[in-house]
Amino acid sequence: MPPVAATPAAAGANAAGTVLVTGGAGYIGSHAVLALRDAGRAVAVIDTLATGFRWAVPDDVPFYRGDVADSDLLDRIAREQRVSAIMHFAGSLLVPESVTKPLDYYRNNVVASRSLIESAVRNGITRFIFSSTAAVYGTPEIVPVTEDARKSPINPYGNSKLMTEIMLADVARAHPLAYGVLRYFNVAGADPRQRSGQSVRNATHLIHVAAEAARGLRNAVMVYGTDYDTPDGTGVRDYIHVSDLAAAHVAALDWLEAHPGESLTANCGYSRGFSVLEVLDAVDRVTNAKLTRTLAPRRAGDPATLVAATDRIRATLDWTPRFDRLETIVAHALEWERALDERGLRP
Repeated sequence: MPPVAATPAAAGANAAGTVLVTGGAGYIGSHAVLALRDAGRAVAVIDTLATGFRWAVPDDVPFYRGDVADSDLLDRIAREQRVSAIMHFAGSLLVPESVTKPLDYYRNNVVASRSLIESAVRNGITRFIFSSTAAVYGTPEIVPVTEDARKSPINPYGNSKLMTEIMLADVARAHPLAYGVLRYFNVAGADPRQRSGQSVRNATHLIHVAAEAARGLRNAVMVYGTDYDTPDGTGVRDYIHVSDLAAAHVAALDWLEAHPGESLTANCGYSRGFSVLEVLDAVDRVTNAKLTRTLAPRRAGDPATLVAATDRIRATLDWTPRFDRLETIVAHALEWERALDERGLRP
């Protein structure tokens, strides 16, 4: 394959252009679109709508239905929208599913990301924000886990994300591409203005599942694993509000623009962990009702505890969490569940 080179027209587009959000009709991607627009940024979206929703993208945002592995489409978007930066959310993200369908995850998360990164280089797009995950750490030896901790994923999902991180680092050494890798811990909640929220069918994220149960859409909440080495035996996670996470992406893009040629890797969380049972108790407090819990064995690929060290993101980016109370995250998730029904948007 011949070397990839930026076209002159594309290289000039970086002076002032559009942020292309891949997976922008999905949960986190749609919130990033809102945050970018709120910050006065020009935005375009590409999404297959395999798990996303067209209504999640504002009508005045250019939308392309397609796959990030489609090089011709990506080149056309880069030209038409004068793309200067990419925020990459598209891909598969369920840990248990990755264990049973590893090849799907390597195709959707690694092969497709390679095509997207190649397109960025070819079109002279020099800033790239990547949606990574705490799953790259596997079962951490020290908690809270820092960005420099050993990377040892214990499931294909984490492996696929780490492979893309490695690709970005290698490409950045060979081409004028600066990247921001943001490693999410557990994302939850919904836009406080109820413009978007988590809406996928058959959700596995705990707070979304609990909110559905609180709305009577599930008979109970499954608690997977009660024998972990944690205070109450259930898994402990660091939950971050999706709107705070979206704001971190905008702040990361601002940072890349202010530091030409530099790249950044940062955890996204609050440095506080809550167990599964503590989260369900928080839902009970917010709803003034009692969720039914069903105890079940551990799921494959789930570590006992994942809590972020967030010193780097707080020190480096102009970012301060606004919605970091667990009850606030739960309340916004519940409000979104009601909005889905009231607007007839429930899948």
